[in-house]
Amino acid sequence: MLRLAAIAFAGLAVTNAAMAQAPVLGESAKKMIGSWEFSNADRDKKCTATFSGDRTPVGFKVEFDGNCASQFALVADVVGWTFPDNDLLHLLDAQGKVLVEFSEVEDGIYEAPTPGVGVLFLQNAAAAAGPPEKSPEELAGNWLLTRISGAPLCALTLASTAQGDGMALTVKPGCAASIAQLNFTQWRFDGGELVLVPARGTAWRFEEIEGAGWRRIPESANPIMLVRQ
Repeated sequence: MLRLAAIAFAGLAVTNAAMAQAPVLGESAKKMIGSWEFSNADRDKKCTATFSGDRTPVGFKVEFDGNCASQFALVADVVGWTFPDNDLLHLLDAQGKVLVEFSEVEDGIYEAPTPGVGVLFLQNAAAAAGPPEKSPEELAGNWLLTRISGAPLCALTLASTAQGDGMALTVKPGCAASIAQLNFTQWRFDGGELVLVPARGTAWRFEEIEGAGWRRIPESANPIMLVRQ
């Protein structure tokens, strides 16, 4: 009897210890409940991760859509998640090892530099959707490419008429040689960014700066701006 009692007591102690260490669904964790876009930095690979408050042996339950493991092999090993308040969001394997460690970089956007994979992102639906699409009519008109220091580079006209897979663009005479040789011929609005497409070479992408036009990205020490004339 004494031996049985000792075993029962030991079992109860282990159970209590496990309960004491169980993850808490605090305010940070509660914000994660629901579906999120799981992607790489370029968002050319993305799928859906659904976080719940259901417990697993190592945290809370997270499920990935059927397309996810083919794009991100590591998610096949993810069996749980934790997100203590004032800490980092962790995706865990069956042994509780951290596979991915996310930090919040903006409201509703989390990033995780991950060895062998690159930078991974989690975005809620509103963040992933990005700014509302602008119509060609809203952006059509005369624009000026200029350095943020004020030095003008080139005058352009963005048209609302289709050309190729974008809209027509006209480069006006007098452009700086570095711009003229690119021979921009089209423009489009893509994922919240305004894109100028040259006849050859890499497209130029611009992000909107409220009240100041559009700034070329990635940003440089003396950024190029696109502003209305």
